Amino acid sequence: MLARTAANLYWIGRYMERAEFTTRLIEATIRLDSLSPHTLSSQTWRSALAVVGGDATADVGSDFTASRARTYLTVDQGNANSIKCCVSLARDNAKGARNRLTQEVWEAINRTWTTLRDRSNPGGIQGTVALLEEIKAEARGFEGALQHMLRTEANWFMRLGTMIERADNTARLLDVKYYLLLPEGQEVGGPLDRDQWMTLLHVVSGQGAYRLLYKQAIQPWLVADLLVYRRELPRSLVSSAARSAALLARIGNVSGRQGEADRLARRRLDRIEANDIDGLIQRGMHEVLQQFIDENAELDRAIARQFRFP
Repeated sequence: MLARTAANLYWIGRYMERAEFTTRLIEATIRLDSLSPHTLSSQTWRSALAVVGGDATADVGSDFTASRARTYLTVDQGNANSIKCCVSLARDNAKGARNRLTQEVWEAINRTWTTLRDRSNPGGIQGTVALLEEIKAEARGFEGALQHMLRTEANWFMRLGTMIERADNTARLLDVKYYLLLPEGQEVGGPLDRDQWMTLLHVVSGQGAYRLLYKQAIQPWLVADLLVYRRELPRSLVSSAARSAALLARIGNVSGRQGEADRLARRRLDRIEANDIDGLIQRGMHEVLQQFIDENAELDRAIARQFRFP
């Protein structure tokens, strides 16, 4: 496979996963905002912007409102990580790898773009929720189309991009909750704290998984355990790390290109599996998650070098 085609496929996976995650993040933030006191509305949306990283809060500007934040995250073309921009970039990459995609995968990406193409404002709360439902439906169509692809390099590179992006998203989400989210003066374990943890589980589709695996009321350390150490949850850090390592091994077996990225992926997986939630909290959740985010970025760069992405 040409390096450029491999890069196109990898970034399709990353951008489509980023778009779906941001969709879930906005939906969950709307829900949390409706449960929070009115005075905390801006804090709720600032925390959502903190998850996506960069200078998002500064980009929104001094006229910060919930409506402005929704627009920025959804359809703002000045935000490279908005849902609209991510889908547009995924579509551009899909054009470059069109001969390696099935018709169903291409149509799923193109339909998502068509849904967003002419939107410059998501509208009010109801309009935004309706738009998010459309995007979620198309994201499910994309995931279903991937399931029907042949298990070859094209599928594996898209999956690899998905896993790298998913790991970054989950780590940032958990880090923001532990480090930034609860406003000063609010009670740890109080109603707002509980609602925030439920919102976090909603973003990663983990509410049912939590009830099934732990069978008790929401506990912060158990939510962290679910999101970091439980392979049963597809969006956990250990699940993403394990699948990244396995996908690199499959690609390497076919292409003959194995090296730095494989070593980094295996080392990261070994480090996660050698620890548990108690050790993680003792070492410092924020510090460990920041290290994971940095390692994930280095793995992304190593993949680009190993497969000679342009």
